Amino acid sequence: MVAGAAGGNARGGGLVSNIMSGESLPLRREANRLGRRGHPVLPAHAPGMRIGLFGGTFDPPHAAHRAACLLAMRRIGLDRVWWLVTPGNPLKDTSGLAPLHERVAAARKLAQHARIDVTDFEADLGITYTFATINYLIRRCPGVHFVWIMGADNLRSFHRWQRWRDIARLVPIAVVDRLGPSLYSVASTAGQALAWARLPESAARTLPQRVPPAWIYLHGLKSPLSSTALRAARALRRHK
Repeated sequence: MVAGAAGGNARGGGLVSNIMSGESLPLRREANRLGRRGHPVLPAHAPGMRIGLFGGTFDPPHAAHRAACLLAMRRIGLDRVWWLVTPGNPLKDTSGLAPLHERVAAARKLAQHARIDVTDFEADLGITYTFATINYLIRRCPGVHFVWIMGADNLRSFHRWQRWRDIARLVPIAVVDRLGPSLYSVASTAGQALAWARLPESAARTLPQRVPPAWIYLHGLKSPLSSTALRAARALRRHK
């Protein structure tokens, strides 16, 4: 067992081989919204899988969301990525937020990838905060290696998230480069507080097996797209 600092060893007895969709694995699939025990339905998963979690309002979803997840999937060696479409963001004004079912449909239309799953199970649980979501998934999916994926803009404000230090203790984090925010995100409050747990980019494939806190900064995506800017443009068109 090692902390997620540079130079440490990955935990576990070797990395799990690639688990592509369609392979004969004991994947848990449920047809209804709630399973037999009353739990929300989750996307396919099995012990040993490396799954990225990418949360947001997705209002609207855009190409940079998809590009960031595909970059993380490729560089970290993730088996799947789950898009967690949240009912709302406690740090943002949600008065003009599109209905949840519309955002889920738009996210699914955009994702169009066999290994990206779109889910809104947080609404079934009444969850608003990321800590509660991750804590639930870790308990619900023993043996799954989750990685939280966020854009560099979110690292800049990460210290404002409820129990952000506890989030970092729960799950490894992958921060994906963004045009603009990358210039100051690492120097943010959270970036400095967690600097000791940052891994070199060359260790990206070991991230899912690391004992958190452990995080990595993935360069290569320089998209200026922003859901906030797209929402503002949408509202402006409506008022014309």
